[in-house]
Order: sequence, then structure tokens, then C-alpha cells
Amino acid sequence: MTTLKRIFLFLVGFCLALFLGSTASAQLEIDITKGNLDPTPIAVPDFIADSSAERDFGKKIAEVIRADLERSGLFRSLDPASFLETQTNIDYKPAFADWRVIKADALVSGRIRQESPSRILVEFRLWDIFAGEQLKGVRFATTPENWRRTAHKASDAIYEALTGETGYFDTRIVFIDERGPKINKQKRLAIMDQDGENPIYLLGGSDLVLTPRFSPSSQTITYMSYENDRPQVYLLDIETGRRELLGDFPGMTFAPQFSPNGDRLIMSMERRGNSDIYVMDLKSRSTQRLTTDPAIDVSGSFSPDGRKVVFNSDRGNSPQLYVMDADGKNVKRISFGKGRYSAPVWSPRGDKIAFVRSGGGKFGIGVMDVDGKNERILTNSYLDESPTWSPNGRVIIFSRAKQDRAGTTEIWSVDLTGQNLRKVETPGMASDPAWSPLLP
Repeated sequence: MTTLKRIFLFLVGFCLALFLGSTASAQLEIDITKGNLDPTPIAVPDFIADSSAERDFGKKIAEVIRADLERSGLFRSLDPASFLETQTNIDYKPAFADWRVIKADALVSGRIRQESPSRILVEFRLWDIFAGEQLKGVRFATTPENWRRTAHKASDAIYEALTGETGYFDTRIVFIDERGPKINKQKRLAIMDQDGENPIYLLGGSDLVLTPRFSPSSQTITYMSYENDRPQVYLLDIETGRRELLGDFPGMTFAPQFSPNGDRLIMSMERRGNSDIYVMDLKSRSTQRLTTDPAIDVSGSFSPDGRKVVFNSDRGNSPQLYVMDADGKNVKRISFGKGRYSAPVWSPRGDKIAFVRSGGGKFGIGVMDVDGKNERILTNSYLDESPTWSPNGRVIIFSRAKQDRAGTTEIWSVDLTGQNLRKVETPGMASDPAWSPLLP
């Protein structure tokens, strides 16, 4: 079995179940809409195990959970060296007083057992230290190769129990891996776990590829390639490697994105020197033109319910953001701040639109309400671009280019508060990130 298939298959009947009692009414509540200046302290000891091999798994799983929660900006993982209690059995309540002394608000008690060479059982309990109650109990059964995915799923369960929001840790990021000199970079399509682990090249060639985007309903991506000396849009099934050209259009096609149910693509097409927004039905391959203005209309993005489209246009003499109905009617401008707006992306929650705003030699990532109100700029740098949302609509990843001789490009993330700005580790230079939905 290939490494790629091992990554995508969650073998041996993944099981998720509440166990040993009902969930208590939580006293611990985390407000994820405010700034992350005071993250919640959480203790995640190494998972209990009997054999040395099991203990190695237990240590690595706990390390991934700590890193996931810390990276969210909402939690502060306490140093295991500060723990006073050494638990030997997660079936009993912890010594809450010992955890209060080190100022832990929550505790994750875990256990791992290898039942056979091809099966491990991972269990954990989440405790509210001050209420003295269990908040959640979860059991996972999987293969040893999938220990990292198990850790991410545990992080998602913990995040949801403490915030009330769906997590985003068991996801992947597709991106463009960049190598070579600034003026002649090789750009290859690649994918990795959301924490930067397990990077894999998806295409073996050296053709220039850009703007990959995930389908919300399958392990399929769309991207633009220059392999035939002009930009064309492709589909790629990342499980099978099957690739498909979406028609042979007379002009350029670029900036493809899926509709919310994955049955259509919205993209820009250039015909007779003019660029407009089109929608393609992926079953019939028929296209519908949505905009007819002589201006440049690009970067269409559907609302989560599929009823609206946000796009970028210079019809007002400078690039601005506009919203229209999904059939192209009722076009309305929504951006009115200083500078030039581009690359709008509708949040999967439906309440915000992310964008790039440039001015004064700087490019920043911003968000606004879908009617253009409450605009906020989250980042400001030499060149921040290509925003894309986490599946829960709480975090944005984007490309950042540095003003250096090498033309360094990196992937960064920022949450909606703008307080949690972090670099995402990649094998080399990277750009054009896109977040997958939660994995099945």
C-alpha cells in the first residue's frame, strides 16, 4: 500500500463513542470570539501504556495534541515537568487538587493499548478541573500507522468540547511547493497535514501550477496549470491520482473554486480581451456566464448556501469587492475602504468574507461582514495574499512573500481576532495554500 493511501485510509473500523458515564454540565467555557491574550491552561500528560512500544505511541500522541491545541491560540499546554500527579488508571477521577495547584483549567487523561500488530486502541477523558467533572470520554480504534490522525481527531474532540465549535485539526492543506531562483521558480503541487507533517508531491512534472482548491464534498482538487503553454483548469483526485482537463477553452481560464456541494466550478475566463465570471456544471460540462461588464471580473467565491457570489472587479475604476446572486443578478459593491481589494473568499460559516487589501506598498489579509460592514485588517506585510479558510471558519491561512533576493514565500495562519499569527512549517518555500474539509 502506498504512503498516500495510508494517509487517506483510516483503517480497522474507526470508532468514536462516549463511554463511562454521561457528559457533565461544563463549568469551563472558552469564548473563541475574543482576543487570545489569556489562553486556557490545559494539561495533557503522556498517554498511559504498558509496553515500551505503547508508551512511545502514547508520548507522540500527547505531543501532537499539545501542539494542536497550542497552535489554535486558545490554549496553553502546561509543561509535563510541572505535573504533580502521575496517573496510572484513567478509569478513576484524577486528584483535582494537584491539578489546581499548577493552575490547570482542563486535563486530558489518555491510555493506549496495542491489541494486535494491526490495531491500537486509544482512549481519553477530558476533565474540568475546577468543576471536578468529566466533560468528554472518547475511544478510537485504528492502525498503528494512523496514530497521528488519531491524535488530530482527539484534538478536534477536545476543541469542540471546550469551545462548542467544530475543530479543524484532522485536515490537510494543498499548496504550491516552490524551488529555485526568484526569476525561474519551479512550482509543484503538494499536500501536507495541517500541522506541516507528511508533505507529498501530487504531480511529478515541472509544469507551472497555481491556485489549487479543495472540493468540499470529496478528496478532489481543482487547479490551474501552464503545461500546454497557456493556463487551463484541471481536476485531480488525490486518492487515485486521476487527472482531468476541464475543457479546451479558447482563452485563459483561471482562479477555479468549487461550489458548496462540489457539483460546479466558478472560474474566470478571458475571451476577446475581457475577463468574466463563469460557472461550469461538472456533470454536463456546460458553462454559464455570470458577469458581462467590460471591466475585469475575477476571483469568484460562492456563499456556503450557494445563493450568492462574491468577486473582484475594477468596474469602479479600481479593484473592489462585489456580491451578486448566483445567477449573476443584483450586483452590489461591498468594499469602500482605502486601497485596492482582491482575492475574496466566503467563510464556510457564511458570516464573513476574507480578502486582500493593498495600499502604500503593503498587502494585508482582512475580513468583513458579507454586506461590507465591520471591516478589519488582520495582517499587514510586504505581500500577503491567497487567503483560505479553515473548515470551521475561525482561522485563515495565506501566502506571505518576503522582500528579499531569494523571493522567499511562506505559508502563515491567523485567527479571526488577528492575535494568533503563526508560520506554517513547509518543506521549502510555499504559496497558494488551500484548506481541506474535515477528513472522513
